[in-house]
Amino acid sequence: MAKKKNAAKPVILVTNDDGITAPGIHNLVEAVKDLGKIVVVAPDKPQSGMGHAITIGQPLRLSAVSTFFDGVEAYQCSGTPVDCVKLAVDKILHRKPDLCLSGINHGANHSINVIYSGTMSAAVEAAIESIPSIGFSLLDYSIDADFTAARKYARIIVEQMLKKTPEKHTVLNVNFPPVSPDLIKGIRICRQAYAKYEEDFVERNDPNGRKYYWLTGEFVNFDKGKDTDVWALKNNYVSVVPVQFDLTNYQLKEKLEKTWKL
Repeated sequence: MAKKKNAAKPVILVTNDDGITAPGIHNLVEAVKDLGKIVVVAPDKPQSGMGHAITIGQPLRLSAVSTFFDGVEAYQCSGTPVDCVKLAVDKILHRKPDLCLSGINHGANHSINVIYSGTMSAAVEAAIESIPSIGFSLLDYSIDADFTAARKYARIIVEQMLKKTPEKHTVLNVNFPPVSPDLIKGIRICRQAYAKYEEDFVERNDPNGRKYYWLTGEFVNFDKGKDTDVWALKNNYVSVVPVQFDLTNYQLKEKLEKTWKL
């Protein structure tokens, strides 16, 4: 009997919001590059906090780069993280990848941060297009952050995703605590904590005497549950939160259907 041919390697799209030169995306590629055919399409400059923005009314530039990743097909895009996913599918891959990975972000994307995050918006965009996806973030904003533990656990989670074909709209928000691998206690499947920034706009004057404002804030956790991403990270667990792009409040929908006289 003839031997079956080896199954084709999965196509894995990798993107981020910190830009194609950021250490986080290079660590992510290193963690998974032997798990499939890796194609990188990432912004040509930092795009943090862009959320689900897309570019309208101006041209998008897309160019191949050969110096950033060893042996990996890579492109830089002038647009947002969501633009990168859209262009990758339509103009580079000419197909939907088997998996989309976004990150590893420099800084937290737990709790309310998922709303503003360009990292997570790229992952959500992929899920909208029926591409299972994962957004990865490390709770360390430093350009010199240690990604050793993040690489290890990112690979473990990607391997889990590839073992069995996930539901096509699957999107996971994964955050890593900023500690060495020996201090991580494991992986926790969590819910999103109710936490947010208490914001303040500091008023200053520029050298010409014109006022400007600088956004600052303090992160406040209002959620004391032990099943949240904030709790998991504080206690040195990797947090995994399944998220969705359907924002319907089904409980309120049912209540309004019963109580509103329409």
